[in-house]
Amino acid sequence: MNLADKIRVIPDFPKPGISFKDITTLLNDSEALRYTVDTMAEHFRGQNIDMVIGVESRGFILGAPLAYAMGLGFTLIRKPGKLPGDVLRVEYELEYGTDSLEIHRDAFPSGSRVVVVDDLLATGGTIKAAAELVDELGGQIAGFAFLIELAFLGGRAKLGEANVLTLVTYDE
Repeated sequence: MNLADKIRVIPDFPKPGISFKDITTLLNDSEALRYTVDTMAEHFRGQNIDMVIGVESRGFILGAPLAYAMGLGFTLIRKPGKLPGDVLRVEYELEYGTDSLEIHRDAFPSGSRVVVVDDLLATGGTIKAAAELVDELGGQIAGFAFLIELAFLGGRAKLGEANVLTLVTYDE
């Protein structure tokens, strides 16, 4: 299945010069959604994964069904102030300023092998911050899964030698 055909591209959104990749059209298509989750699950099957982690917020949409398909638990990485328990926070740099992400300190046992899921890999700042949270909790990243990669922004380089799965790549 060609998933790129299922993603609506909206020029000049949210501002001129940006080509927004709208995944809602893929999510509306039951066959495309099933194919996406099944492909991710197949890629990581047999790799002794203990937990799937979704990054706010579209990582939740893909991560929860991936965890279900693999028979694993699912946990969240969220923006500050959204998790009710004791959290670990990491701050990271944006193009203009900083942002933060949080995870519950008891999200998974130390030593767990995890897959971190988000919809999009762009510059890599958010996912690198998510990886820092996993590392600080004593987790081992078994891989990253993304529906889309904007390869021209170079985010993959921030992930080192990690096992990175992307299903649709845009080179420009």
